[in-house]
Amino acid sequence: MSPTWQAAAVAAACSLPVAIAGAWILSRLRHRSLSVSLIVLTLVPLLSMLIGVVATSGFMFSKELRTTAVVWVVALAVSMPAALVLGRSLARQSVWQRQVLEGERAAERSRRELVAWISHDLRTPLAGLLAMAEALEDGVVSDRKDVRTYAGQMRAESLRLSTMIDDLFEMSRIHAGALSPEREDLLLPQIVKQAVSSVSPSAQAAGVLLSVSSDGDPMVHGREVELMRVVHNLVSNAVRHTKPGGSVTVSCAGAGDRARIRVDDACGGIDTADLDRVFDLAFRGAAAREQSGPLPVGAGLGLAIARGLVEAHGGTISVTNHGPGCRFEVLLPAV
Repeated sequence: MSPTWQAAAVAAACSLPVAIAGAWILSRLRHRSLSVSLIVLTLVPLLSMLIGVVATSGFMFSKELRTTAVVWVVALAVSMPAALVLGRSLARQSVWQRQVLEGERAAERSRRELVAWISHDLRTPLAGLLAMAEALEDGVVSDRKDVRTYAGQMRAESLRLSTMIDDLFEMSRIHAGALSPEREDLLLPQIVKQAVSSVSPSAQAAGVLLSVSSDGDPMVHGREVELMRVVHNLVSNAVRHTKPGGSVTVSCAGAGDRARIRVDDACGGIDTADLDRVFDLAFRGAAAREQSGPLPVGAGLGLAIARGLVEAHGGTISVTNHGPGCRFEVLLPAV
């Protein structure tokens, strides 16, 4: 065998154990960070090369070997920081991709739940409308009083359908970023009082005591219709889940550079595991948040719409268990 092939065989025999040890170390580190794995990947070939060169030189520390060692040290000094930076970059990218994938999966689950619930909620009033229309058309109901009752029920179901369609349209506008950019300075207590007054008849029908108060006159920059919808959705949600005889308190005040809206209800509280999902699309909650009064349960869009509108105004919305029920709090930039 020629000296060249002899040197190659020696180098392979000495380098192979290093490569095998590196593979074993990598298998043990597969659950560690990418930075550690990349450092090992960089170190193994460099170490294999150095051992191969030392072995083929007959462990004679000649001038050429010292030069090779210096080159190896320089390469190591350059490669290790690069491997560390690249590993961290790949780790961040991996985490970001995983978060995006989880977000897409959660959004897909929400869309499927929304489609299922909307289909059910639309089918129920439509079936009722069809049955009452057929009864009137066939003359099954002819008494004047019964006809008026049927007409009132048909009107109520039509309004319910109209509300659901409005919610779907508003949700699509929020997701598409098509909210109106036109804003103005608004007096927050006035918006809160107008929104609460629109829910008062429903609260009375449900036997829920509804009260409103304000501390000062904080002003916000926004769109009146959208902010009124936020308050309306929060208050109507609180009334819907408060038992008859309970109370819902709405308050607004200034909080430094923020304007605050609070809605306290007596729903019995929300399961701790569900607190982070309250504002998710089509989320309705468990038994603790089931319908308590005569008002119909919505399609699970009201709170999601409220969050979308609040965030579009540069604010935040949160919920906590408080007293006999829940506290929804909205913080908006104050003028």
